[in-house]
Amino acid sequence: MTGNRTRKKHRARKRQSRSGWLSLLLLVLFLAGPGFAQESGLPSPLRQEDVIRYALEHRQEIVAARARTLAAEQRPKIVSTLEDPMVMPSVDHLPFMLQGVDASVMVEQKFPLSGILQQRRRASELDARRIRAMATTTGQDVALSALGAFLMLRERRETLRIVLEQIALARSLVGAAAARYGAGTGGQPEVLRAEVEVARLEGFSRALVEEVSGAEAMLNASLGRAVDTPVPPTVPVLPELEPEAWAKVHETTLRGLPELKVGRAEVDRAGAEIPVMKSMYLPMALVRTGPAYTMTDGWGWMLTVGISVPIWQGKYAAGVREAEAMQDMARSDLAAMTRMAEGEAATARNLVLAARQRLFALRDDVLPRARQTIEPSLASYAAGVLPLVAVIDAAQALWSLELDLVLAEYDLGLAWARLQRAQGLLNAGGQP
Repeated sequence: MTGNRTRKKHRARKRQSRSGWLSLLLLVLFLAGPGFAQESGLPSPLRQEDVIRYALEHRQEIVAARARTLAAEQRPKIVSTLEDPMVMPSVDHLPFMLQGVDASVMVEQKFPLSGILQQRRRASELDARRIRAMATTTGQDVALSALGAFLMLRERRETLRIVLEQIALARSLVGAAAARYGAGTGGQPEVLRAEVEVARLEGFSRALVEEVSGAEAMLNASLGRAVDTPVPPTVPVLPELEPEAWAKVHETTLRGLPELKVGRAEVDRAGAEIPVMKSMYLPMALVRTGPAYTMTDGWGWMLTVGISVPIWQGKYAAGVREAEAMQDMARSDLAAMTRMAEGEAATARNLVLAARQRLFALRDDVLPRARQTIEPSLASYAAGVLPLVAVIDAAQALWSLELDLVLAEYDLGLAWARLQRAQGLLNAGGQP
């Protein structure tokens, strides 16, 4: 009987030893980030503002938006320049006997008799302003995407760290159960139950290692890097400040949100198209001039002046009405967009307030109480006062709350990021 009990204790120690080596391996993988900091191209430790800055410098969407803006900025000069003059050499009369020739060289140039060129330039400048604001919107979206991936990686790494701590605590339960079993005050089912808890947590930790790798790949992709590039350790992001009053948030949103800047530029650009279409009512002048040679009179000079006759008034009136309707549509779109922006900013601010309350309740009140129950429970179990199931229930409650705290930190960071995005502050590295 004694030999059988000794063999069982030996097997339990072997399982505990294997679990210890597994946890050590997971811990090494979890902490391997600092060793690759120099290879990753990112600062170590990695901060929230570093993520935003790197994404804005390396994402190809930003490069494309800048190129689109540069192209739009060239358009005003293109549309405000006169048409190229036309040079027209002409043989006006060539006798069959080839005894001479009447010839001329004409230069033709068209001139608008209205201010349409300046008006087109103005419309193109406003369109370039709209595209520039759209590029800012792209930067905001890129920054939010990168920041969300950063927060997810932080949450997965913190979850893995907590699970490794939970494994150490569960292993202490195995040790206590084995000690009671060896002393004859506990049964083998208790040891097995504690080992099941260790095995459950170790399986969870192995899955988390893969989830951390996936989160690193997503962060790398959102930064415009190869997905298998090492990612350095991250700095905790806990923006615990209370958001500004709604009046201030509202003012910042209306002033800084790039989507509203796009909408306002669209209204102005549509308005600038109206005088362009009205200019179509006015005629276009044509001047054609150049030297000429005739067999009878020799060299001379020719001049032709022409003017277009805009007789299709219905077409021009329809163009004006179209431009006015486009401006009305742009104004309505801007009003709708403003209302939605106000709603998103208000919702984001309230979500920050809710996430703060959840985090503070868990961190400052609930979790400290749960931690206080673990050591007395272990001591009571070792003394034979409490059953193992009561200790495991207390430990599982603590573990669940610790994971809830990590998730609450993630929710608060993401809520702040969305509030910053709703105000148009992310691509400037705006932080609470």
